[in-house]
Amino acid sequence: MSFRIRSIDNDHESVQKAVLGSLIAFNDAKVGESGYRPIAFAIEDDRGQMIGGLSGATAYGWLFIELLFVPEPLRGQGVGTELLRRAEAAAVARGCHSVWLDTFEFQARGFYERLGYTCFGELKNYPTASRFFMSKQLRRSRELA
Repeated sequence: MSFRIRSIDNDHESVQKAVLGSLIAFNDAKVGESGYRPIAFAIEDDRGQMIGGLSGATAYGWLFIELLFVPEPLRGQGVGTELLRRAEAAAVARGCHSVWLDTFEFQARGFYERLGYTCFGELKNYPTASRFFMSKQLRRSRELA
């Protein structure tokens, strides 16, 4: 098989999509169907423009929250909590038992801890502050209320 490696920084999404698809197929062949499904919730302003939200995926019974952003003026009003509540409820409906995410020391560790997340790992000095990896066991939908 011949091949070449080239830099394609200007088309990151295409590379990411190709790598993700191949990785999912490889993993599924080794450990069974992942059930991979993206998940996203948008925060929109009064003009319908996306100004924040949550993005991630469910696979292998886990919800992974890749990105979560609440604009500064909306913080402290329960918006982040509502995003997580909706993502967790959707994950439970998809059969997930747990969720994981990562956050920086200067971001939202305390916020996640107040919502039941616990730290299972720390990457120090990334880049100058710690990056924390957190998880939480999910409850069935009847227990979410």
